[in-house]
Amino acid sequence: MQTYMVGGAVRDALLGLPVNDHDWVVVGATPEDMVQAGYLPVGRDFPVFLHPQTREEYALARTERKTGRGYRGFSFHADRAVTLEEDLGRRDLTINAMARDAQGRLVDPFGGQTDLRGRVLRHVTDAFREDPVRILRVARFAARFADFSLAPETLELMRGMVAAGEADALVAERVWQELARGLMEHRPSRMFEVLRECGALERLLPEVDRLWGVPQRADYHPEVDTGVHLMMVLDMSARLQARLPVRFACLTHDLGKGTTPASVLPRHIGHEERSARLLKKLAQRLRVPTECSELAEVVAREHGNIHRSGDFGAAAVVRLLERCDAFRKPQRFADVLLACECDARGRLGLEESAYPQAPRLQAALDAALAVSTREVAEAAHAQGITGVQVGERIHKARVQAVGEFLAEAQSSNASAA
Repeated sequence: MQTYMVGGAVRDALLGLPVNDHDWVVVGATPEDMVQAGYLPVGRDFPVFLHPQTREEYALARTERKTGRGYRGFSFHADRAVTLEEDLGRRDLTINAMARDAQGRLVDPFGGQTDLRGRVLRHVTDAFREDPVRILRVARFAARFADFSLAPETLELMRGMVAAGEADALVAERVWQELARGLMEHRPSRMFEVLRECGALERLLPEVDRLWGVPQRADYHPEVDTGVHLMMVLDMSARLQARLPVRFACLTHDLGKGTTPASVLPRHIGHEERSARLLKKLAQRLRVPTECSELAEVVAREHGNIHRSGDFGAAAVVRLLERCDAFRKPQRFADVLLACECDARGRLGLEESAYPQAPRLQAALDAALAVSTREVAEAAHAQGITGVQVGERIHKARVQAVGEFLAEAQSSNASAA
């Protein structure tokens, strides 16, 4: 019974990156051996155990055989005869198919260390084609290791898998899981570039895929191409260290531009509402968490108005805040503003530009929130006013507060000038 550290922990240590999680493989043991040694069985599909002290996962060395389409179409075999090399050979990339023994010696039967030095993402064996999730994983690793290239033979293999319909067999939960992880990587645009190169983006996210080649007005978008703009927005969200809901909102904010009639291009009148409708269908299809889908819907619907809000008076600002549900969810509104900033700065030559709409609207919200709705309601009730009219009084009080803030801000700017 021999234990080896495998996978990402070995890879990241060789790259000089922090190692937060460890994966272990046990060779020469049976499930009964593991239980007798005090390990707790937790694996549902194959033998995985928790260490009795560290609670880290230890998996028995195993092989796998394709039995059907999709990532669930496998049977697994694990016994004392399965070797470490056989276990490593079923993994996705060479850089993830290395191990260290108890003495710290590197076991690298597939050239993972060489590919680390060469900054190459390369599949281990032809068994890669058996699991379509690996398409998503490779794309995610491309986003994490932005300076790594994708081996041409691996790209061709992925294209063949897509053509064979393997990507169509992926279940929504697994697509979202990998998509979410890729969005949170250092350069999320690379995930979508790789998925697009191999043809998987068209199968998994056709609403996103069709944005490439769609022109926009150059005076607003010097980069012109909507797909290029989308990737710039995503990378800006990573640069600004945005949370996952914000990054998902960035990904989906312009979906409607893919449905603009060719006769009106490069203008995209009404694309915000179309984006919101497409986003809703996409989120339902992938079973996107509510926090992500709700934020993305607000951003898709209102980002144009938020960009133009510098010209809004007090009443228009308050209506915008109401549509964004900012009074009930002020923290979410801060995320909405961050997504809009990513959109504004995700444009060629505008990456370092200020986004004054965000602090202006945030300050306007703070002014409106300072209104005591209880006092307004009590005053209305004292006058015999009830129901909808109380809400109208609160709305007017907020408009007045925002108007006073805007007037003061305008006066301060004039004095500074």
